[in-house]
Amino acid sequence: MLEVYGRWAALADRVDRATPAGRDRGVDALRAFAILGVVLGHWLVTALTAGDGALSGTSPLKQMPWLAPVTWVFQTLAVFFLVGGHMAAQGYASARARGAPYGAWVGQRLGRLFRPVAAVVALWAVVAGGLLLGGAGWDTVLTLLKLVWSPLWFLLVFSALTAATPLVARLSPVWPLAVVAGVDAWRFGFGGPQWAGWVNVAAGWLVPYTLGAARARGAFTRRRPALFLLGGGAAATVALVLWGGYPASMVGVPGAAISNLNPPTLAAVAFGLAQCGLALWVREPLARAMRRPRTWAKVALLNLSAMTVFLWHQTSMMAVTALGLLVSADLPGLHTEPDSMVWIAARLLWLPVFAVVLAVCWAAFRVHEQPPPRPRAAGRTASGAARHPEDARGLGSGRAESPAVILRA
Repeated sequence: MLEVYGRWAALADRVDRATPAGRDRGVDALRAFAILGVVLGHWLVTALTAGDGALSGTSPLKQMPWLAPVTWVFQTLAVFFLVGGHMAAQGYASARARGAPYGAWVGQRLGRLFRPVAAVVALWAVVAGGLLLGGAGWDTVLTLLKLVWSPLWFLLVFSALTAATPLVARLSPVWPLAVVAGVDAWRFGFGGPQWAGWVNVAAGWLVPYTLGAARARGAFTRRRPALFLLGGGAAATVALVLWGGYPASMVGVPGAAISNLNPPTLAAVAFGLAQCGLALWVREPLARAMRRPRTWAKVALLNLSAMTVFLWHQTSMMAVTALGLLVSADLPGLHTEPDSMVWIAARLLWLPVFAVVLAVCWAAFRVHEQPPPRPRAAGRTASGAARHPEDARGLGSGRAESPAVILRA
């Protein structure tokens, strides 16, 4: 045990020493919390029930709507876009400063997003084919594929906003917020077509993205504007839920007439503003906490594999559910209807099992998230420090067999 602790302490110290002095560790911490929020949120509000020889998807939010406040904690997508806008704007400014062309910059960033996706798509194409050949029903296969692939909408929107960073980095968030408000007024107040709501997929997530870009330019250096966002966004969300007819859940609920997330509504965007305000308010305290090497190392290592964790967390839950069928088709919190406190208590006990299987997926597939190796001399000073925030900084000994931890914007 002491030997393991000593190795971890040594690795943490290496990560800390290799981190560029100007890196905003608070932003990295926000991204880590956001990914954990999404993972835990999906594990808590997504359920697969076994019946009539098939698996079907449902949610405890449908049976127990009083659980809606859980979504206020774990629906952290606005923080993702806030951090994404900050890092993309900062990275693009750095690329321009050193003369890198737009094509090279955007290709590098989008490559980081989509390299891990190929592994998920390929594996599940094989799994789906095997299930169908093995006699599984279409409904079961489609339920599983939907759980795996539906989160990929996030990547499509995020990649589109990333590619548009030069155009939207200086855009005021007031304009996309006005678009969301106008679209919702048209849909819900004047009987407009429901398909118009899909305009909000871009406009809604552009609001936190532009807030992040503004932070990269030096906005929100004081905490008062962040408190204004937090208070104003929270008050607007409460008003929209209580008097505007919007659902309290910040994620979709099966069978509900309105989803706050699919597509985003004004209530979801107002809630995102409150989240962004809270995130910007706690960023400096988080940055101070990240000065502790062991705390920072955990955040840095999670960020290195954030996409792998995001892409495989649903697979880990489904793998445990499928393996559980070998024992019983009626395991509480795994196959049973999510309609009671018993289910909630049982599901909480399953979370560590999901995490173990996710760790196995992480070990197997994280390699797809790592960028191609660069020449050691490229973009380095004599001391080995990266010259730009976009540059990778290796923590290994330099030998081919030594693992390298890469910190990137």
